Amino acid sequence: MASLKDLRVRIASVKATQKITKAMQMVAAAKLRRAQEAAEAARPYSARMSAVMANLAQTIAGDFAPKLMAGTGSDQTHLLVVCTAERGLCGGFNSQIARLARDHARKLVAGGKTVKILCVGKKGFDILRRDFGSLIIDRVDLREVKQVGYGNADAIGKKIIALFNDGAFDVATLFYSQFKSVISQIPTAQQIIPAVAGDTAAQGQVGAAYEYEPDAATIIDDLAPRNVSVQIFRALLENAASEQGARMSAMDSATRNAGDMIKKLTLNYNRQRQAQITKELIEIISGAEAL
Repeated sequence: MASLKDLRVRIASVKATQKITKAMQMVAAAKLRRAQEAAEAARPYSARMSAVMANLAQTIAGDFAPKLMAGTGSDQTHLLVVCTAERGLCGGFNSQIARLARDHARKLVAGGKTVKILCVGKKGFDILRRDFGSLIIDRVDLREVKQVGYGNADAIGKKIIALFNDGAFDVATLFYSQFKSVISQIPTAQQIIPAVAGDTAAQGQVGAAYEYEPDAATIIDDLAPRNVSVQIFRALLENAASEQGARMSAMDSATRNAGDMIKKLTLNYNRQRQAQITKELIEIISGAEAL
């Protein structure tokens, strides 16, 4: 049984931890609003970009479509772009994205496909390298980035397009977490090469008639690489909001658990202290009676 001193030390330690988790919860709550606004602002632009790409794909003949739209004609080699956080203490945010990517990779390998993995974020790399260390071809470090910008996504997009042009893969799939609320983040897999119009809003725009200046082929040659960067940018913004929401929820739960632990330890401390005082009183009374 722990002594009174040990219990006092444990109570003080848990209280210190509770202060840390409470502070982290407040910081996450402050960052969440800005991250959520950025993610929500990026969704219409991303959806409209998908709509324009879908319309352009129908406008031009298949022979003139760029490889980023039409693909290589094969799906033998797959690149999985796994976007996670650089830090932990955010519940199951990182593990859920990594699990989705891991299940997808295993399914592809079981089907005889070649899999390559590009990790964006330290935590995804740490999780996936245990099972797929030999499949990870590169890792993008964003630890020094205070706020994700389009430049970060564009650099990643250019890296992926360079690999595609070199024939390193046929299909690229992006893994990230879509932000719904503080307690709900949905792990998502989105194919970005060759581009597909999977968005309902985007499909609703396909039937509209547009006139393009200059011609559609020239525009799509410029938009196809940009679309890859835009989709990555949206994924990074969704991840940023999801990470703060998950961290806020996790730290709130940790703070409440610390409070429950403090109550139990304090109750145990008071019981032992009361028992010790009672024992000392009995010894005093017994000594007095013996006299």
